[in-house]
Amino acid sequence: MYKTLTTFTRALSRRTTFLTCSHTAVAACRENQYRSMSVVRSPPVTSVMTNSLVSKDEFENFMAVFPGIVKDLTDNSLKLNVPDVTEWLENVLQYNVPGGKNNRGLTLVTSFKMLSSPSDLTDENIRLSYILGWCVEILQAYQLVLDDIMDNAITRRGRPCWYRHNDIGLIAVNDGILLKQAIYQLLEKYFKDKPYYTHILELFYDVTMKSAMGQCLDMLIAKSFKSKKLEKYTLENYTAIVKYKTAYYSFILPVCLAMRMTNINDPEIFRQSKAILLEIGQFFQIQDDYLDCYGNPKVTGKIGTDIEDGKCSWLAVMALKKVNSEQKKIMEDNYGIDDPVNVSVIKDLYEQLKLQNTFLLYEEESYKSIGTSIKKHLSRGLSQDMFFKFLGKIYKRTV
Repeated sequence: MYKTLTTFTRALSRRTTFLTCSHTAVAACRENQYRSMSVVRSPPVTSVMTNSLVSKDEFENFMAVFPGIVKDLTDNSLKLNVPDVTEWLENVLQYNVPGGKNNRGLTLVTSFKMLSSPSDLTDENIRLSYILGWCVEILQAYQLVLDDIMDNAITRRGRPCWYRHNDIGLIAVNDGILLKQAIYQLLEKYFKDKPYYTHILELFYDVTMKSAMGQCLDMLIAKSFKSKKLEKYTLENYTAIVKYKTAYYSFILPVCLAMRMTNINDPEIFRQSKAILLEIGQFFQIQDDYLDCYGNPKVTGKIGTDIEDGKCSWLAVMALKKVNSEQKKIMEDNYGIDDPVNVSVIKDLYEQLKLQNTFLLYEEESYKSIGTSIKKHLSRGLSQDMFFKFLGKIYKRTV
């Protein structure tokens, strides 16, 4: 009965004092690592149209809406007669929002088109799907700006993280808040008279809260390392982090927004969809954890820091399942220390434990398992083909 869901086209830091003091030798080393990447300094928006499920024209149409988004938000700021803030907000938006792959926003757009009846595919409705897609991308930017501060990250999308750009520092915390509030300005402007307005507001509120809880758990477990070592690095905790920090806003949010836009309100359809999207979300985050350690920074656009940040990553959890007592002691003594020597020891341990092979086996088995779930659960009018395309887009990804 319904066509369906489609592609996706992904406590401050324990070291935020780094921003208010001189760089340490370790930070300098990591800065040099960044410089050696020869990365592009401007947003590579035209180079990220790699989603085979989105045409070049669709991508360009989506990107063409963004300047209007910026104008809407800066015009609203101008009304408050704070020109310095207006100029700053424009810079925040231009630097942080459009430079990624825009997968989440494009997922919403494509989902909307697949779920709509032909009569609903008007120019105005398609434009609204673009605007709502950009709201999802702004949510992504808001979370990345703050996440990079908490992780003391170096690069994002092939450039310095926003808080490192031109020594912006902790002003970036407020910039994250500006980005978050911008979403609701846009929702009110464009969707207040729509019958689904309350539903999409509730989705943004709910998913933002879940993401914050997932981020909190992620940071609390990393912080617990000093007193409890690896006690909390369990698969159960890892699954909870992934579910709330990543899967909801990356997968469930854009698809469910599209469903609300197209007047799909059947609770059972939402239940089936969420079950599959959570599985795909975990698959995606485990890939991310693998790429944090083994990805090429020139391809991923960022230098991984999960080991030095003491993150409860999939690799760390899998390592703990394999280590003997001696190897566990090595991990306890070296994990979560921001020093290249300690990081190298952990990576050597991962090699001994053959975690790359463990991941490749997981990737194949998980891909097949999710495919089985799609066939099993999507039996009430939801298109299995679209979920398989959705899954196929991230299978064997390198970025």
